[in-house]
Amino acid sequence: MTPTRIGVISLGCAKNLVDTEVMLGHLDAAGCTFVTDPAEADVVVVNTCGFIEAAREESVRTILEAAALKKSGHLRRLVVAGCMVQRYRGEIERELSGEVDAFVGLDELDAIVGAAGVRSDLPVLGQTPPVASRYLYDATTPRRLATPPWTAFVKIAEGCDHTCSFCAIPAFRGAFRSRPADDVVREADALARRGVREINLIAQDSSHYGRDRGDGTGLAGLLERLDGIEALRWIRVHYLYPNTVDDALVAAMAALPRVVKYVDIPLQHAHTDALKRMRRGGSTESHLKLLAKFRSAMPGAAIRSTFIVGFPGETEAEFDALLAFVREARFDHLGVFTYSHEESTTARDLPDDVPAELKAERRDRLMELQQHVAFAKNEARVGSTSEILVEGAHPETEHLLVGRLPTQAPDVDGCVLINDGFVLDPAAGDPRVVPHARPGAFARVELTETAGYDLVGRLLGAA
Repeated sequence: MTPTRIGVISLGCAKNLVDTEVMLGHLDAAGCTFVTDPAEADVVVVNTCGFIEAAREESVRTILEAAALKKSGHLRRLVVAGCMVQRYRGEIERELSGEVDAFVGLDELDAIVGAAGVRSDLPVLGQTPPVASRYLYDATTPRRLATPPWTAFVKIAEGCDHTCSFCAIPAFRGAFRSRPADDVVREADALARRGVREINLIAQDSSHYGRDRGDGTGLAGLLERLDGIEALRWIRVHYLYPNTVDDALVAAMAALPRVVKYVDIPLQHAHTDALKRMRRGGSTESHLKLLAKFRSAMPGAAIRSTFIVGFPGETEAEFDALLAFVREARFDHLGVFTYSHEESTTARDLPDDVPAELKAERRDRLMELQQHVAFAKNEARVGSTSEILVEGAHPETEHLLVGRLPTQAPDVDGCVLINDGFVLDPAAGDPRVVPHARPGAFARVELTETAGYDLVGRLLGAA
């Protein structure tokens, strides 16, 4: 019997991607094969994002595009999974039941084989999940990486206990729950033995890791244990919450050699009044003090953050304070979102008195400011040398290699373009492909010029 061909479209964040990989793992164990072009698939799985309105619109658009393949391609079954199912199950089942054959919530990832119709002896769905998820995968859960074989995301916790007024994640991802440290280390070790050299630790609030367990577990201690896995080269931590960062964590991140000098700390705003309305706490002064603490302990560290503009009640003075903060903080990487009302959030009850046009204008002004900062920081790096992780040929030309510095996270930051050679298929054994230029190799690079948010470099040899 011909194996079922599966096409998967994963939307949203890296945490969602791990859920996708769990479903892929179950389908792989059931004997399925995988195609990159959904038009060639027998079954398409769309893992949706339900975080904000724009993400939901993208999810619905993707679902309808996939459903059209039932008429134009090989598609015989469409499965919709993930956050949007968990959050709006009844609604999307009513609206999309004509196009979608099965829905899989966050607590039903192990039901994907039945939902995809791969085995008739399995149920199409598991039990209808509660509104707030309770699922937490572990090191024994089947998982097939959707990332390049040298890098992986490791979810160390799920859910969130914070009550940020703009965020609905606790309502459908559930309360914060950490994985046991032994289990995280076991998974990271298994990934390293499979050839993974870079792991990116993710959670909704990574710096809160372990505190819910009451057993003395914390992120600093977990990093110390992961740093002992010799086959790993880079360990990167994402999504630190400013109020849960402590001195022990800063010290551990600074001291451990495999933990890269990269700080991802979403701050959301800088004006005290705006932060109070967001139920975040903090201020320009406390933010700058925290950033200074990281920079003092980790010279040369890259700092990434995200901000929301146009939050209800945001005055021009509050936005000016945010601009001034970003100008002074000098982030290496920055993301900016415009506020949108979300169900199950307290901010939804606030009057949305910032017009959409003004939100967009403020986003553009903040990103223009950050562009000047980022470009200047890149210019300052020209002439320096660094370690780089080579990721292969540029998607537009094989005459350029692409790689990342330790200060550049996959998917969200810039990259380094290598212009002194080209790469063909390493499996073909082409003699012009030197070992330190192969995808997944670590090399030394001299940074020679800038290319906007990216850098250009020259390979110097193996690192």
